[in-house]
Amino acid sequence: MKTASRETARAFNIYALTLEYLDDPFPVYHALREHSPVHRMPDGSVFLSRYDDVIACYRDRTMSSDKVKDFRPKFGDGPLFTHHTTSLVFNDPPLHTRVRKLLAQAFTPRALASMEPGIIAMVDGFLDRAEDRGEMDLIGDFAFALPVGVICDMLGIPPQDREELRDWAMLILGALEPTISPEQLARGNDAVARFSAYLADLIAERRTRLVEGDILSDLIAGEVDGEKLSEEELIQNCIFLLNAGHETTTNLIGNGVAGLLAFPGEMRRLRDDPAMLDSAIEEFLRFESSNQLGNRRTTAPVSFSGVELEPGTLIHLGIGAANRDPAMFDDPDSVRIDRNPNKHLAFGWGAHVCLGNSLARMEGRIAIGRLLDRFPNIERNGAFVRGGRARFRGYRSFPVSVAS
Repeated sequence: MKTASRETARAFNIYALTLEYLDDPFPVYHALREHSPVHRMPDGSVFLSRYDDVIACYRDRTMSSDKVKDFRPKFGDGPLFTHHTTSLVFNDPPLHTRVRKLLAQAFTPRALASMEPGIIAMVDGFLDRAEDRGEMDLIGDFAFALPVGVICDMLGIPPQDREELRDWAMLILGALEPTISPEQLARGNDAVARFSAYLADLIAERRTRLVEGDILSDLIAGEVDGEKLSEEELIQNCIFLLNAGHETTTNLIGNGVAGLLAFPGEMRRLRDDPAMLDSAIEEFLRFESSNQLGNRRTTAPVSFSGVELEPGTLIHLGIGAANRDPAMFDDPDSVRIDRNPNKHLAFGWGAHVCLGNSLARMEGRIAIGRLLDRFPNIERNGAFVRGGRARFRGYRSFPVSVAS
């Protein structure tokens, strides 16, 4: 086993991933943590798989999140490059600071409290339809539909437009995979262009009637140190808001319910004691993190696990690997809904911690809690389909039967 594990670690290349890895990356993560925790790729980049190394990278203020150097050769100068180098997540201060301060007002405790009744009503509507049919696709009919509806409500996007925007979002996020085909590049560029044009029209209309408390109105009118978002910054960060807002929550709900079905004893414990729901949500986030990979680039010499890295090195942060590190988490490959402490890194850490993490947790808590309360019997109802992506881990389809 050790020999095979060492060979698995030696052969790993994030730019040449196998279907087996995309289906289940955790054996590879185990091999990397044990045999090559600072794993050098053929292009000189490195993959960190141990918890202590990943969080040390997050804490290091000399690290850069700017992706211009990485995305220009990958995307060229088209719409994908414009989007991913303008949005919040792939920038350093001062742009990151300015945009984050403007977006943060949509995620205050007061703002979230005002959204909760609408989220409950939306969830109950999805569950009503599932009860009528006796089945649903856990992803398309529930886990995906909920966060898209919530973010579109925040931006004031009409219901009839949401399906197309959802398709665009998947194409844009799909372009963040370590490698993409020419077809994926073309479709991603087209999606950004169409999404941008749609939002430009929406923003122009909203400028004529700004609404207090409306996130899009706040982004249009808001200032940080006397400076507003440019039109391009506004458009691209609205795209980011929708994309990031649905991806994390969709995978949290889908992976969480799938985890309970895989560990039925934990499902029974949670049904018997719903007060454990908050800790269960944290465990779902750890066990199969929605976002499995992150990136940083060194700007100064640094070392991890005794390995020296030179300035300019691209680092792949193995978030999913860190969250299964046995040095940090006892019995890491099992779901334990009462795990405490649970200092997972599913939302990152530090200045770039996921801005919408409180909203995602609230959506996950409401969705999973009301699903379990509504249906005493939930079972798989056919074969599931994995998302087939390395950066974002979730399901494309997960049919279930439900009975009240």
